[in-house]
Amino acid sequence: MKKKVPLRKCILTNEMHPKKDLLRIVVTKEGEVSVDPTGKKNGRGSYVVKNLETVEKARKGRKLEGRLGFDSETLSPVYDEIIRLIYREDIPKR
Repeated sequence: MKKKVPLRKCILTNEMHPKKDLLRIVVTKEGEVSVDPTGKKNGRGSYVVKNLETVEKARKGRKLEGRLGFDSETLSPVYDEIIRLIYREDIPKR
């Protein structure tokens, strides 16, 4: 019997993707935002597709700011971390 693949919706593209193809962004009760590569941190999780083009477009269009309700200054390190993790994952594939 095939195992069911968990799907999550990307908050940038509004498309459903397998959970392993996404990065989780967490907003804690204290109002802190961070990237959660493990998927286990406490807080409200949102998912972003692991696609550099999509993330760069979202940064220019301030999509995360609108979805999460934070300013650009707060989310700039989050964008940087997302991009860093995407690059890190791409290296072994080449």
